[in-house]
Amino acid sequence: MGDLSQFAGPIAVTCAYLFFWYYLLLVRQRGTKARLAREYEARGQIFDRYFGQDEEMLAVDRVVTNTQEQMVPFLVSLWLFSVTVSTFYATVLGGLYIALRAIYPVLLGKRVSKMNTKRVSLVTMPCYLIVFTFLTASLLSVFHVI
Repeated sequence: MGDLSQFAGPIAVTCAYLFFWYYLLLVRQRGTKARLAREYEARGQIFDRYFGQDEEMLAVDRVVTNTQEQMVPFLVSLWLFSVTVSTFYATVLGGLYIALRAIYPVLLGKRVSKMNTKRVSLVTMPCYLIVFTFLTASLLSVFHVI
């Protein structure tokens, strides 16, 4: 295999995104589920993970699901851009994307009912812009427009 060191940045960004997603899945989601089950049990109530509509559980589920939904467009566009345009800018913009995604749970809030769409859009809109930048620049590059 040839020298892949030129892709060190995009590889690091890819790994960081996946580590972040696993943190949300294994620590935040599972931890919230276990804590809520204990709290419900202490009150003599049954915690229904999937049909109970606990707003805190729904918020954590939304964070995990949204991060997973955005994974494919982000990672595919990151790598298209890395291969066709610039590994340096892919790394910089990819790092920014992950930083924005890390803020998403905070802006979403602890309970779904308290979610503020305008606040969440402070993360989602720049993330969409990064993905569309990656895709557009990749297309322009392969068709020799840039």
